[in-house]
Amino acid sequence: MQYKANYMSPVGGITLGSDGEALTGLWFDGQKYFGDTLREMQRENSGNIPGNIQEEEIPVFIKTKQWLDIYFSGKAPDFIPDLRMICSDFRKRVWEIMLTIPYGQTMTYKEIASVIGQERKKMVSAQAVGGAVGHNSISLIIPCHRVVGTDGNLTGYAGGIDKKIWLLRHEGADTGRLFAPGYHAALR
Repeated sequence: MQYKANYMSPVGGITLGSDGEALTGLWFDGQKYFGDTLREMQRENSGNIPGNIQEEEIPVFIKTKQWLDIYFSGKAPDFIPDLRMICSDFRKRVWEIMLTIPYGQTMTYKEIASVIGQERKKMVSAQAVGGAVGHNSISLIIPCHRVVGTDGNLTGYAGGIDKKIWLLRHEGADTGRLFAPGYHAALR
Protein backbone atom coordinates (compact mmCIF):
# COMPACT_ATOMS: atom_id res chain seq x y z
CA MET A 1 0.00 0.00 0.00
CA GLN A 2 1.12 3.52 -0.71
CA TYR A 3 0.25 6.56 1.32
CA LYS A 4 0.23 10.29 0.83
CA ALA A 5 -0.32 13.34 2.98
CA ASN A 6 -0.30 17.08 2.48
CA TYR A 7 1.51 19.90 4.24
CA MET A 8 1.11 23.65 3.76
CA SER A 9 4.43 25.50 3.87
CA PRO A 10 5.26 29.21 3.60
CA VAL A 11 6.21 28.58 -0.05
CA GLY A 12 3.19 26.48 -1.01
CA GLY A 13 1.68 23.05 -0.71
CA ILE A 14 3.82 19.97 -0.23
CA THR A 15 2.82 16.36 -0.86
CA LEU A 16 4.43 13.51 1.07
CA GLY A 17 4.63 9.92 -0.19
CA SER A 18 5.37 6.70 1.68
CA ASP A 19 5.38 2.94 1.36
CA GLY A 20 3.94 2.75 4.89
CA GLU A 21 7.31 2.54 6.64
CA ALA A 22 9.59 5.23 5.20
CA LEU A 23 9.27 8.50 3.34
CA THR A 24 9.60 7.86 -0.40
CA GLY A 25 8.70 11.32 -1.67
CA LEU A 26 8.39 14.96 -0.71
CA TRP A 27 7.38 17.29 -3.54
CA PHE A 28 6.23 20.86 -3.87
CA ASP A 29 2.79 20.60 -5.40
CA GLY A 30 3.06 20.74 -9.17
CA GLN A 31 6.85 20.49 -9.32
CA LYS A 32 8.67 18.70 -12.09
CA TYR A 33 8.65 14.89 -11.57
CA PHE A 34 5.81 15.29 -9.03
CA GLY A 35 4.85 11.92 -7.57
CA ASP A 36 7.47 9.96 -9.51
CA THR A 37 8.22 7.44 -6.76
CA LEU A 38 4.52 6.77 -6.14
CA ARG A 39 4.12 5.89 -9.84
CA GLU A 40 7.33 3.80 -9.81
CA MET A 41 6.12 1.80 -6.81
CA GLN A 42 2.80 1.15 -8.58
CA ARG A 43 4.64 -0.28 -11.60
CA GLU A 44 6.76 -2.57 -9.41
CA ASN A 45 3.83 -3.80 -7.32
CA SER A 46 1.38 -5.51 -9.64
CA GLY A 47 -0.94 -5.86 -6.63
CA ASN A 48 -1.36 -2.10 -6.48
CA ILE A 49 -4.03 -0.70 -8.71
CA PRO A 50 -2.88 2.57 -10.29
CA GLY A 51 -4.38 5.41 -8.30
CA ASN A 52 -4.69 3.26 -5.17
CA ILE A 53 -2.95 5.63 -2.81
CA GLN A 54 -4.40 6.09 0.64
CA GLU A 55 -4.37 9.48 2.37
CA GLU A 56 -3.56 8.78 6.00
CA GLU A 57 -1.49 10.24 8.86
CA ILE A 58 0.96 7.38 9.33
CA PRO A 59 3.92 7.67 11.78
CA VAL A 60 6.50 8.63 9.12
CA PHE A 61 4.27 11.50 7.98
CA ILE A 62 3.87 12.75 11.55
CA LYS A 63 7.66 12.72 11.98
CA THR A 64 8.18 14.37 8.57
CA LYS A 65 5.70 17.13 9.44
CA GLN A 66 7.58 17.72 12.72
CA TRP A 67 10.79 18.03 10.65
CA LEU A 68 9.06 20.51 8.31
CA ASP A 69 7.67 22.54 11.23
CA ILE A 70 11.16 22.89 12.70
CA TYR A 71 12.71 23.70 9.32
CA PHE A 72 10.15 26.38 8.44
CA SER A 73 10.48 27.91 11.92
CA GLY A 74 14.03 28.84 10.90
CA LYS A 75 15.95 26.09 12.67
CA ALA A 76 17.97 23.13 11.41
CA PRO A 77 16.17 19.91 12.39
CA ASP A 78 18.41 17.54 14.37
CA PHE A 79 16.83 14.36 12.98
CA ILE A 80 15.83 12.89 9.63
CA PRO A 81 12.69 10.81 9.16
CA ASP A 82 13.18 7.29 7.82
CA LEU A 83 13.85 7.59 4.08
CA ARG A 84 13.61 5.07 1.26
CA MET A 85 15.39 6.26 -1.87
CA ILE A 86 13.75 4.62 -4.89
CA CYS A 87 16.38 5.24 -7.54
CA SER A 88 19.52 3.95 -9.22
CA ASP A 89 22.72 3.39 -7.23
CA PHE A 90 24.27 6.50 -8.80
CA ARG A 91 21.34 8.73 -7.84
CA LYS A 92 21.30 7.25 -4.37
CA ARG A 93 24.99 8.12 -3.90
CA VAL A 94 24.39 11.70 -5.10
CA TRP A 95 21.44 12.02 -2.73
CA GLU A 96 23.50 10.62 0.18
CA ILE A 97 26.13 13.29 -0.48
CA MET A 98 23.43 15.97 -0.54
CA LEU A 99 22.34 14.82 2.91
CA THR A 100 25.79 15.86 4.19
CA ILE A 101 25.47 19.50 3.03
CA PRO A 102 24.99 21.54 6.21
CA TYR A 103 22.00 23.81 6.74
CA GLY A 104 22.71 27.25 5.27
CA GLN A 105 25.62 26.10 3.11
CA THR A 106 25.95 25.09 -0.53
CA MET A 107 27.93 22.58 -2.56
CA THR A 108 28.53 22.53 -6.30
CA TYR A 109 27.63 19.87 -8.82
CA LYS A 110 31.34 19.67 -9.62
CA GLU A 111 32.24 19.03 -5.96
CA ILE A 112 29.74 16.18 -5.77
CA ALA A 113 31.07 14.76 -9.06
CA SER A 114 34.60 14.92 -7.64
CA VAL A 115 33.62 12.97 -4.51
CA ILE A 116 31.96 10.22 -6.55
CA GLY A 117 34.81 10.21 -9.08
CA GLN A 118 37.34 9.64 -6.30
CA GLU A 119 35.22 6.83 -4.86
CA ARG A 120 34.79 5.11 -8.22
CA LYS A 121 38.28 5.95 -9.45
CA LYS A 122 36.88 7.34 -12.69
CA MET A 123 35.70 10.73 -13.84
CA VAL A 124 32.06 11.65 -13.22
CA SER A 125 30.54 14.63 -14.99
CA ALA A 126 28.84 17.49 -13.21
CA GLN A 127 26.01 17.10 -15.75
CA ALA A 128 25.38 13.51 -14.61
CA VAL A 129 25.26 14.77 -11.04
CA GLY A 130 22.86 17.50 -12.16
CA GLY A 131 20.50 14.90 -13.58
CA ALA A 132 20.53 12.98 -10.29
CA VAL A 133 20.02 16.16 -8.26
CA GLY A 134 17.13 17.22 -10.51
CA HIS A 135 15.33 13.90 -9.98
CA ASN A 136 15.54 14.06 -6.19
CA SER A 137 12.21 12.68 -4.97
CA ILE A 138 12.61 13.78 -1.36
CA SER A 139 13.05 17.54 -1.67
CA LEU A 140 14.06 19.69 1.31
CA ILE A 141 15.07 16.76 3.51
CA ILE A 142 17.53 15.68 0.82
CA PRO A 143 18.56 19.29 0.24
CA CYS A 144 18.92 19.61 -3.53
CA HIS A 145 18.24 23.33 -3.14
CA ARG A 146 21.74 23.61 -1.62
CA VAL A 147 23.45 22.44 -4.83
CA VAL A 148 24.63 25.25 -7.12
CA GLY A 149 26.77 25.72 -10.20
CA THR A 150 30.52 26.27 -9.81
CA ASP A 151 30.14 29.85 -11.02
CA GLY A 152 27.27 30.52 -8.58
CA ASN A 153 24.48 29.89 -11.09
CA LEU A 154 21.42 28.47 -9.38
CA THR A 155 20.55 26.55 -12.58
CA GLY A 156 17.30 24.62 -12.28
CA TYR A 157 15.23 23.46 -9.37
CA ALA A 158 12.32 21.06 -9.84
CA GLY A 159 10.21 23.13 -7.42
CA GLY A 160 11.09 26.37 -9.21
CA ILE A 161 14.01 28.81 -8.91
CA ASP A 162 11.88 31.15 -6.79
CA LYS A 163 11.55 28.41 -4.15
CA LYS A 164 15.28 27.60 -4.31
CA ILE A 165 16.10 31.25 -3.66
CA TRP A 166 13.56 31.44 -0.83
CA LEU A 167 14.94 28.27 0.81
CA LEU A 168 18.57 29.42 0.62
CA ARG A 169 17.67 32.84 2.05
CA HIS A 170 15.52 31.17 4.73
CA GLU A 171 18.56 29.15 5.81
CA GLY A 172 20.77 32.25 5.87
CA ALA A 173 23.02 30.95 3.08
CA ASP A 174 25.48 33.43 1.59
CA THR A 175 23.68 34.27 -1.64
CA GLY A 176 25.93 37.19 -2.59
CA ARG A 177 27.82 35.20 -5.22
CA LEU A 178 24.77 33.34 -6.51
CA PHE A 179 22.72 34.33 -9.53
CA ALA A 180 19.84 33.20 -11.67
CA PRO A 181 18.68 34.98 -14.81
CA GLY A 182 15.80 37.30 -13.86
CA TYR A 183 16.34 36.90 -10.11
CA HIS A 184 19.35 39.11 -9.38
CA ALA A 185 17.52 41.46 -7.02
CA ALA A 186 16.07 38.57 -5.01
CA LEU A 187 19.55 37.27 -4.15
CA ARG A 188 20.98 40.47 -2.67
